[in-house]
Amino acid sequence: MKKKKMIASVIALSVAFASVSFLPGVLGIDRLSAAEINKMVYHPLNPLTPQEIEKAAQIIRDSQYGSKDMYFSEIKLEEPDKAKVWAWDANPITKLPRQATFTLIKGDKPYEGTVDLDTDKITYWKEVKTGWPLYTEWGQSEAIVEADEKAVAALAKRGITDLTQVSFADGPLGDYGPQLTPPGSRLAISVPRPKIEGMVNRMAHPMDGLSFLVDLNAKKVLKIYETGAPPVPTDLNDYSKVIKTKRTDEIKPLIITQPEGASFSVKGTMVDWQNWKFHFRLDPRVGPIVSTVTYTENGNKRKVMYEGGLGGMMVPYGDPDPAWLYKIFMDAGEYGVGLSVRTLNMGSDVPKNATLFDAALNDKEGKANVIKGAFALFERYADAEWSHNGDARERRELVLRAIATIGNYDYILDWVFLQNGSIKLMAGATGLAQVKAVDTKMMSDPTATKDTRNGMLVDPNIVAPTHQHIFSYRLDMDVDGETNSVGEILPKAITVANPEFARSEMITVEKTYKTEQEAIQKFDPDKIVLVSSESKKNSLGNTTGYQVIPFAGGTHPFMEEPLFTKTDYVLKRAEFINNHIFVTPYKKDELYSEGKYTTHNTDTGLGLWTQQNRDIESVDSVVWLTTGTTHVMRAEEFPIMPTEWVTAMIKPWNFFNETPTLDLPVVDPKQ
Repeated sequence: MKKKKMIASVIALSVAFASVSFLPGVLGIDRLSAAEINKMVYHPLNPLTPQEIEKAAQIIRDSQYGSKDMYFSEIKLEEPDKAKVWAWDANPITKLPRQATFTLIKGDKPYEGTVDLDTDKITYWKEVKTGWPLYTEWGQSEAIVEADEKAVAALAKRGITDLTQVSFADGPLGDYGPQLTPPGSRLAISVPRPKIEGMVNRMAHPMDGLSFLVDLNAKKVLKIYETGAPPVPTDLNDYSKVIKTKRTDEIKPLIITQPEGASFSVKGTMVDWQNWKFHFRLDPRVGPIVSTVTYTENGNKRKVMYEGGLGGMMVPYGDPDPAWLYKIFMDAGEYGVGLSVRTLNMGSDVPKNATLFDAALNDKEGKANVIKGAFALFERYADAEWSHNGDARERRELVLRAIATIGNYDYILDWVFLQNGSIKLMAGATGLAQVKAVDTKMMSDPTATKDTRNGMLVDPNIVAPTHQHIFSYRLDMDVDGETNSVGEILPKAITVANPEFARSEMITVEKTYKTEQEAIQKFDPDKIVLVSSESKKNSLGNTTGYQVIPFAGGTHPFMEEPLFTKTDYVLKRAEFINNHIFVTPYKKDELYSEGKYTTHNTDTGLGLWTQQNRDIESVDSVVWLTTGTTHVMRAEEFPIMPTEWVTAMIKPWNFFNETPTLDLPVVDPKQ
């Protein structure tokens, strides 16, 4: 009977997910029909179902705006009014309007709009004048380069006369000022890559010293860059099959089981675990989003956060070679973190006690692409929650995980919920390094100093340039309600007046931020930054709140500063990388750290919004945390990189009256 109850709690799936993989021992359950799913698990923030995605695309095609040359960048949920969603969360009786928002390309021009899925009508349509939606033009440069006589001649000088033996990697060129990148232009850098027989690790065979500046609008090569001809590395560096050494120790089975099932329950994509309740979905641009996050204390359901997810993500490289100009990767705004999410591997990407969920996103034709096992939800042992003098309690965490393969890197994106009310925001980087071909084989070679100026020699003829991984989290905190203030507590030492023994004392200085500009700051590990309720106090009279911590740990050096000089155009594209904390008043359309249209554009996000210097005291506010690492490569990260982590965190601060985990049970060591 117990197993049947557990199955029933896990089987309730979201309208936006086509299926679920169950816990070991609970396989073979029939798939629920779409009608059954719709009936069981409605939530106003559910992502679009596959049917809704394709319905929205068809409505657009059949409308007055439709055309045969139209292709889609994004089709996703248009969120209902925030106040109405919170009202529904408190009293889930009626359904809210169901709408889809979209961006698309029509006749080489981008457009945005909204579709009402209840009335089958387009309610908003507008041409995008500045910037470009998510970059879906991969491979367009190849035909342009191959049709250019001078480009073909440059390839022939490198011994490439059979164009079927090369492919082309390309990416959008950022904004480098009106002379180099005129407004409205769509420029890309295209770089040849050799096709090598048996090639598994495509990043291990760079062809450097030749690149092409391509105008995607005019469909022509504007400039050819020839900066050398280092040899193309031929070592396969097959990380998946070639075993260079054998481990002498036998790896014995490690078994993770939950014989009575998971401690969480899932209804659609609404999760209930250890006082936490939250909703999750996959967004094409920013990836995993958690919403309507609450913590129930003594039967009282308390608001913590309305919505959290990536606001932006950037991976800039520091090599000034023309072939690397597009490698200032705006992974969210240009490439789409959600669009890059892949199927998870049970037992390696996630433990065997994980529950997997599918997700649906649109493709360029407006068809639904279902990603099998896109999300995982699992519990794990995570240390002692508290311990003293032989009395201890287990710390258990609930992890919501997705992994996005964005080009060469795989990013593990975790939301980690703790029983004590804390939430960790974890980003793990693994995958393959971006590398360049050089003449140097050994550091003793005379070319080594020049070749390793911007990176590390990791293999003969291969340098991995230095770069940064920068994540911006958008946290719409609603601590005990929508009206919050953000401020700081700064511990400091002062001199004791008229001392007899002690010469100094520790005090704390408190401050509330009044405006956006006042809140902008670098991460100071000595400072406590708090989001505080304006209406709730704990039993001791302290204002309830949550501490926000941009950097709560990492395995690479912290990204304290963007590694660019103040005149570099890179800084004009994403000003969020200059500081670690921003606070803005809530506005529904302010969703992305670098602005809505990142490609071929300058910053239209935090850098622009915060210039208004709006009031942020006692308002519905949004906190933006910038975190990340500076990645100086090492030999141990080639040909594939062991996962390296960076962690941000939000932590209750006088939110409770006492230690919230006093009620944890004693673990029976025999079970």
